[in-house]
Amino acid sequence: MLSKLVYLVIKGFIHLEYQFTIMRARQLSLLLIISLASCKHQPVTEIRNDFKKYYDENNVNGCFALYDMNNDKYLIYDTAEYRQQFLPCSTFKVCNTLIGLETRVIPDENYIIKWDSVVRWVPEWNQDLDLKSAFKYSAVWYYQELARRVGGKRMKHLLDTIPYGNADTSGGIDKFWLWGGLRISPAEQITFIKRIHDNNLPFSKRSVDILKKIMILKDSANYTLRGKTGWGFINGQEIGWFVGYIEANNNTYIFSNFIHCDTVLHNKAFVDARKGVALKIMNSLKLSPDHL
Repeated sequence: MLSKLVYLVIKGFIHLEYQFTIMRARQLSLLLIISLASCKHQPVTEIRNDFKKYYDENNVNGCFALYDMNNDKYLIYDTAEYRQQFLPCSTFKVCNTLIGLETRVIPDENYIIKWDSVVRWVPEWNQDLDLKSAFKYSAVWYYQELARRVGGKRMKHLLDTIPYGNADTSGGIDKFWLWGGLRISPAEQITFIKRIHDNNLPFSKRSVDILKKIMILKDSANYTLRGKTGWGFINGQEIGWFVGYIEANNNTYIFSNFIHCDTVLHNKAFVDARKGVALKIMNSLKLSPDHL
């Protein structure tokens, strides 16, 4: 009887020791994971206040950001605006294109939507347009029709799924990115464009490849430039965007340029500054042997 009791006590001790060993091993594993996570490489961020001169030359304020993929490095001018959200305006056509293609509302870049015969202020808009031409000319009416065909429920679901900015579709299915509730920051633009480059979005490779093709603004021997501009008005301010990426020197540079002016100018100088400021900055960085 005594020997049986001793056996049970010893067995109990062995079991407790085993459980303690398992618990300790789990604790050590957790500590190792936390330690490795804390040691993970963090991207370098360089603040470039010297870029201010390019905005001053054009009498605008703004924020420029560039991500150098090979060196995992960000260059940022105006860190305050970098994480502030603004209307995406026509830069949303990048996302809208993917959504239209993925939902098969638009089967491919050659799909034509008939012009509604309403004469608008951009002459190139006043005709039947296919997707690639609508993107090139930034035809608002084409993308409004695309959004209506996608529908509010699907649109909201996909914006939440991506996610894209604040994913707010209030203001109407064909207006939310123009003067409705949708907002996105320069930081979020960089992340979104990088995910396009990396094919790291909840869309098929086919949809992303078509988008990449129609985003090309210039394709030379030394570099390829993809991008999209945006222009709009909110709370008495004129705002503009130029976002995209450059492939040059066996590297990829993701960029976002946001500009704004406290008075609504409606002039060509402001419109040109969206690209102009960004290209001057990137040329100063010598991203390509060619002038961008």
